[in-house]
Amino acid sequence: MLTLCQMCVSRCLRCVSVCLVATAMVCMLSNVLLLLPNLKIHFLLEGHVTREATWATGLWGSGFLVLFAARAFLQSSETRGCCAFRRQMFSRLLFSCVCLFSAGFCCLVSLTALSQGPLCLYSDSSGPTWGVPLKPNPDRDAGYLYNMSVWSSVCEQPAGVVQWNVVLFSVMGGASGLQTVLCGANVFNSLLGLVLGQGCCHGNKVGPAAV
Repeated sequence: MLTLCQMCVSRCLRCVSVCLVATAMVCMLSNVLLLLPNLKIHFLLEGHVTREATWATGLWGSGFLVLFAARAFLQSSETRGCCAFRRQMFSRLLFSCVCLFSAGFCCLVSLTALSQGPLCLYSDSSGPTWGVPLKPNPDRDAGYLYNMSVWSSVCEQPAGVVQWNVVLFSVMGGASGLQTVLCGANVFNSLLGLVLGQGCCHGNKVGPAAV
């Protein structure tokens, strides 16, 4: 019985780990590109990068923390023995909770950045200035995401920054959202492993030898 439980857990962990590694790489690449509009570093050095991108949640949240947890999941998928199985279930639960919150925070930051719009150089009554001209305003329409005609007319620098941010924050938000779902499922499975693990262990006991 224990062997059957471990086989199911191992297969599940391998699939989850592969998905987490792939989405973590996507989030890290997206966040790096968000820090380099038009692939130019001087915007970052001058502080003219969207605030949510500088928080680097795609690097540390949905990136390194998730990769670290995915490695731990692969190790726990190779666990043998009853006590080791229960111990690894508890460890897996802790890692899953950390990843759940970090990936969820990255997803929330990405969605916030999408709703606010990018930091860019635009013209107002006082002349060219750096700011967030597309952020929600009760006196305006539903938002810039539903009005693509303003994407190229409002922001002057960096060129194409609206499209750049929309695509990359959407990708990062989608990938971190998937991570949140996977880690949430891992939390549930880990709790089941802790609860049912005792039964698995009892089912694996060897009866007394016949005389």
